[in-house]
This record gives sequence, C-alpha cells and structure tokens, in this order.
Amino acid sequence: MSLLSVETLSLAIRAEPILRDVSFEIGAGEVFGLVGESGSGKSMTALALMQLLPDGARAEGAARFGGRDLLSLGERAMCGLRGNEIGMIFQEPMTALNPVQTVGDQVAETLIVHGAADRAGAAAAARDRLARVGLPAERFPLSRYPHELSGGQRQRVCIAMAVALRPKLLIADEPTTALDVTTQAQILDLLKGLVAEEGMSLMLITHDLAVVSGMADHVAVMQDGRIVEAAATETLFRRRAHPYTDRLFAATAHVPERHGAPRETPLLDVRGAVRDYALPGTRLFGAAPTFRAVDGVSFTLHAGESLGLVGESGCGKSTLTRAILGLEDLQGGRITLDGATVHAGRRMPATLRRKMQVVFQDPFGSFNPRHRVARLVAEPFHLLDHAPEDRDDRIAGALEAVGLSPADGARYIHEFSGGQRQRIAIARALIIRPKLIVLDEAVSALDVSIRAQILDLLADLQGRFGLSYLFISHDLTVVRAITDRVLVMKAGEIVEEGRTETVFDAPAHPYTRQLIAAAPAIPAHWTEDRHGTG
Repeated sequence: MSLLSVETLSLAIRAEPILRDVSFEIGAGEVFGLVGESGSGKSMTALALMQLLPDGARAEGAARFGGRDLLSLGERAMCGLRGNEIGMIFQEPMTALNPVQTVGDQVAETLIVHGAADRAGAAAAARDRLARVGLPAERFPLSRYPHELSGGQRQRVCIAMAVALRPKLLIADEPTTALDVTTQAQILDLLKGLVAEEGMSLMLITHDLAVVSGMADHVAVMQDGRIVEAAATETLFRRRAHPYTDRLFAATAHVPERHGAPRETPLLDVRGAVRDYALPGTRLFGAAPTFRAVDGVSFTLHAGESLGLVGESGCGKSTLTRAILGLEDLQGGRITLDGATVHAGRRMPATLRRKMQVVFQDPFGSFNPRHRVARLVAEPFHLLDHAPEDRDDRIAGALEAVGLSPADGARYIHEFSGGQRQRIAIARALIIRPKLIVLDEAVSALDVSIRAQILDLLADLQGRFGLSYLFISHDLTVVRAITDRVLVMKAGEIVEEGRTETVFDAPAHPYTRQLIAAAPAIPAHWTEDRHGTG
C-alpha cells in the first residue's frame, strides 16, 4: 500500500527548471533511498513535498499523501501536517536547532504547537523521546543547550523532534554526512529501529551508496532534476542500467593515481604532545579538575607523504590539529615543522607559518562572502615579507592549478558549487607554496563524484609540488584511497599506526577493528555481476 505517491513533480525557480517529471512511491513502513550528486534535486524534492520552497519557486504535478495532494494544500493545512504526520531531519543539526533554547524545550515545542500536550505533558514526552534516541535524562538533562552536545548528539535531538508526534513519514536529508563512522552507524541503527517499532516510512536522501545499500528497500537515482533509474535496492545495485548510476558506483570506489614517493626527510615531528583543558570547579578550595584531550601523542610526517588521522568525534583529532597549526599551546611535548618549533599565536613567526596551510571541511564558512574570489585566494600573501609583484599571475595560476579559470577570480563565493568552493579553498592554501597542507575533513560533505575529482586534484598537486598532507577524516574509504600511512586515535592517544593497507587489511587494535566494522559497505556480491537480476 502506497503512503506517498509523487506523480510528474516539476519545479522551477524564477523560470529556471530544477525538477523535471519526478515520480516515485513510498509504501507504508518502507525505507526509500534517493541518491545523486549535489545539485541533482534531491533536497529540493523533499522541500517541495514539505512546501518549504524559496520565493519564486513554482511546483507542478501531484504528491498524494493519505488521500491529500501536498502540493495543493494551503499553509494552514501544511502546518498541521509538518511534524504531525511528516517529520524532517536536516543535514546540519547545529543550524536546524535554536542555539538559545534548551533541547528539552525544542523537543517539547513540537507537541505544544500541535496541541498534543500541555507544558507538563510535553516535557515528560520530551524526556521519553530523547531517551528513545539515546539521550537519557540522567546523562543529558533537558536543560542542555545545543552547543553543549556533540554533532552526533545534536543529530539525535533533531531526530527526537522529528518523531515526537510519531509521524507516518520521516524525511531524512543527509542525516549522517558529517558524522564519524561509529556515530553514523548508531544513527542509522536508530533510524532503522524507529521505522520498525513506530511503523513509519523513511525517505532517506544521501549521496552515500553504501548507506543506502544497508538501509533502503527501494532506491531512485537522480540526475539533473530527473529520476534516471529506480528499482529494489539489490536489483538496482546489480544492474546499474543507466550510465549515470554506473558512474556513481565507479566514483565510490575511486582511487586516485599518485605519482612520486615520500622521502625519508622528516617534515612535521610531534613528540609527547599533551593538551589539557580546565573543567568547572566542583570544590571551593583546591585546583580545578582538568580534561586531557591529547595524551602523549608522537608521530612523524615525512616530506611528500600523505598521513591519515582517523578516530571518532571527541577523540582529540581537532585539538591536536589546532596545536599543529599553532593555534593552541601544549602543556607538554613539542611540535617541530621543518626543524623549527611550532608555537601558538603571535609567537609563531610568519616564515614558519607560511610553510603550513589548512583546508577546512566547510569552504563556504571559511570564506568572507563579501570578498571576490581573487581577494580570498590572495589572503595568505600577508605571510610573505612583501606583496609579490606578480600577484595577479600567481592568483590566476593557483586557480588554474585547481581546475578553475582566472576569470573566476572576479566572482563571489556564493556563485560556486560545493566542489568548486573546495577547489578555491585548496587554491588559497596552495598559493604561497607551503610544504604541508592540513586537510580537516576536506571532502566529508562532498558527494562521491565531486569527492573523486578533489582526490584526483590533491594527488596531482602533491606530485607536481611535492606537498605533504595531513589528512584528518572520519571517512575510512577516503583515507584508504589517498594516504601512505594512517594513525588511529582514541581518547587522546594514538592506539595504532602503520602503512594504510596493513592497518585496514589486518587491524591489530580492537578499536581499529571496531571503526572498520562500523563503516557502511556495499555487499561485495551486489557489484560482482552488473547484469544479475538480484
């Protein structure tokens, strides 16, 4: 029995076509996967169903839900449906949650707005729903604010809000993209459990084919606003009848071609790094308690080498990265770059700082949107002794090196796609020819085809300029594809290190085995025969 039936849904924004004749069905209690590249129309399909489209958007077609056409309902009727019968989980929980409202109030608000409970009853229901998603009151009181929770915990709050009224349909838009593998596995297991126990249907929007393979009953592949292929999950994965589907699978398993080999010369050396944070005091007298985020970490990164650093959220990766970048002091140990000691803040000379650049996970958030791309790319020039005479030529060269044109320097950052913004971030890091580039989850939010392009670009730049990379990522597939060696971090310590192939094929530490086991994977027999019937 069909719960949602979408028929020839088309969408245009100010006469620009976005969706073209999209049709699919979701059965009661079914998990439906919608996959495709960024810009393919996945999220716009969900927003059209929820009538949350931007100004100037016009949707045509039909989307029948429980005998009603969602596209023809007025705003009052849709307000009665949203949250009550259709829930939605967004990709970025920090922007989906209200930063000045407690998590308890935000979950309870859904029930109060729909008149499902009074304030006391809503608070009790909020405690129950938060406990159901793994946030029990004894450890996570309702009085906490979003910034006091980790990314995975914030996503659990969003799920609790979305399912507070036990909707018939839950739309999850990239709910695990920015999460580490173990947290991702927990969230996916939670969604599976909710579907089974609550009897709801789930529309899972993602670019991760491995996630879809383990979750969805049926899958639709989207390209340029159209559904180009749809079938039962195993059938689609085996057949891959459309060339675009086949390209997505190839991009998922893509390994960039790398040139050159690491040299024996140490570039970055970390010895016994210790970083403590003070905690709120619990006694009137005596020293305040501390939390050790980095505990005696030591490793060496060689010239021309790619080194991966993996681990769960909260393991100390970001703290260690800030110390390496000279942004935080250590309480113990030493960090040297190219033979010189790295110090935090103003004590770090520009001559040393310009040997090291960083590419962040969110390129849009790391740029000033008011400046043109040429100015953004030129920002590291302030680390030089004087402005280069060939400034414009170097900007043009950096943009061309990452596959963009010099003319792109005259545009603003909002005019580019996510993959293009990440190319601009790499151009900015490259422009003063550093020896080390730190890539902090630099491809985590990119879809598989754009990720493959960026990995090819990084491999090419490393071969041409002899760069060293410190690749921090929770995506084990990416780490395996691009790194020579890998470090596994847990609770502030390096628990395993070695050649990437060795660590992944024969992990020695139980925690490493746990990480690898938690990573979603497409069943091998689904991809062996692309003409099988499943």
